[in-house]
Amino acid sequence: MQKIIYSLFLTILAAAAWAQPASARFAPTAEENSLLWEISGKGIGEPSFLYGTIHMIGREDYFLTDATKASYEKAKRVTFEIDMEEMMDFSKLFPLLMKSFMANDTTLEDLLSPEDYELVSEHFEGIGLPMIFLNRIKPMFLSALGEGDMMSADGSGDVVSYEMELMSLAQKDKKPIDGLETAEFQMSVFDSIPYKVQARMLVESIRSEDTGEGQFEQMVKLYKSQDLQGMQAMMESEEAGIGGYEDLLLVRRNRNWIPVMAKMMVEQPTFFAVGAGHLGGPEGVVALLREAGYTVKPLR
Repeated sequence: MQKIIYSLFLTILAAAAWAQPASARFAPTAEENSLLWEISGKGIGEPSFLYGTIHMIGREDYFLTDATKASYEKAKRVTFEIDMEEMMDFSKLFPLLMKSFMANDTTLEDLLSPEDYELVSEHFEGIGLPMIFLNRIKPMFLSALGEGDMMSADGSGDVVSYEMELMSLAQKDKKPIDGLETAEFQMSVFDSIPYKVQARMLVESIRSEDTGEGQFEQMVKLYKSQDLQGMQAMMESEEAGIGGYEDLLLVRRNRNWIPVMAKMMVEQPTFFAVGAGHLGGPEGVVALLREAGYTVKPLR
């Protein structure tokens, strides 16, 4: 249940598309494809590290390279998109979950055609989630379940979260844990996208899964090969894209993170773990750090 709750706050990765700004010269090249990056320069005493995660993955697909383990060991702090320890505090999580319901008694049935609503109902009932419990939940939250990312490749449901695994390591090693933004902010992002747009994204994600073209399975393959270029291309071509909302979901968040990262890196070497979709491209975190004057190099 914790994995399902946590995934509701991390669907932005799967929904985000990429903008095309003018700073493309800083973007990672195909030769630089990597999930792990070393950050140095600009007054940093010791290097910090940036690692791209996939928020849920089948246990049989989970891996950490030797370079990633060594970089984690060098870091004095671990920072995620949001503070993972706070996400495990139900007293803080419960009020956020209450905001997952649509306003004004709006239901998914109000937003979809009868045919699309039947498609969605059959999908969730097929995985043991009757629509009577889901009808008023914001569609972007349901997308976390609709894309099948609660299941491993063999359908066993034996999945792990990179964030949870890294949090457990940090807790065991008594390393401080922090976040680049708050869960409240992520919730506000959902509220900025009209329900009808969210509903369309949900239907398209389910159709993709049901036709054997599952986004999640494709993304796992690209992730395991550390193919940032491939992941970027996949998101650019995604039919269930979010149109004019890519700036809200991705670009602004990436830019907001840079000054937060800068402050943390001056304080102590930090291991930053964020969704891999945030790394590549001309407005990805790697490009923005380079644009800000840091030396950012891939580690394999």
